[in-house]
Amino acid sequence: MAQQYRVAERSGLLAFLFAALKDWPKKRVKQRLQSAGITVNGEVQTRHDFMLSPDDTVAIGTPSHTRSHSDKTPQRLEILYQDQDIIAINKPAGLLSVGTAKENKLHALALLRTQLSRGKRSIRLWPVHRLDRETSGILLFATSKEVREAIMEKWAETDKRYLAIVEGTPKVSKESITMPLRMDAHTYHMHVGEHPEAKSAITHYSIRQSAAKRSLLEVRIETGRQHQIRAHMAWMGHPVVGDERYGTKGERMGLHAYKLHIIHPVSKKALRLEVEPAQDFYKALV
Repeated sequence: MAQQYRVAERSGLLAFLFAALKDWPKKRVKQRLQSAGITVNGEVQTRHDFMLSPDDTVAIGTPSHTRSHSDKTPQRLEILYQDQDIIAINKPAGLLSVGTAKENKLHALALLRTQLSRGKRSIRLWPVHRLDRETSGILLFATSKEVREAIMEKWAETDKRYLAIVEGTPKVSKESITMPLRMDAHTYHMHVGEHPEAKSAITHYSIRQSAAKRSLLEVRIETGRQHQIRAHMAWMGHPVVGDERYGTKGERMGLHAYKLHIIHPVSKKALRLEVEPAQDFYKALV
């Protein structure tokens, strides 16, 4: 639910937000404003210099494009981090990471290029990794091939964590799954188990919360195989909620990439990215 504030005196919107959200980092406040998560009297407002008047109502909620899962393509993507080398976004569920032969316009890479380009100056981006269409969360891009390759060289050492809502409750509260995976190119289905073509895959999980019929897990992956978490959870007997391919169809899939800790490829400093899922994510837990 959105937080609502009544304006007492005339003020610029950004200054008002800094005062109202004094416990938030200023960078996070600016990101929320940029990603259409602020409304004034019910209207989305993204201008930091928008002037507020007494008795105006300002609401701070989830960015509009991630408020719920729908077929509508977001007009703007929420940028979590940006410098001259890398850009991280919060990809909404339902959006492809990159283009395919069938869909080459409505995907995160194309939308981000459009969002960041100025006039005839088009920004160049390279995806560092991918998230499945129905998975939301942190998606990382590089501004050059060299930077992308530098990140990928250390990719196995990065801390990649997800929140997953699964059917039922695993018998063991904390466990590691090390079953190898093999993708069937014809059915686009990941098979679990030993096979000459199978590749190693390591998934660690721990139970965060259990409800009557479902559980919220924190999942850390050492490898990054396609459909890895989805396939491993289904193999364990607890498929991800809303995963039609490996379980049962639902309103949205209960998988969100919420944490990514890497060493910056240029500055060599630790970069810690974290983002909570949209509110509709947790509705699947009840």
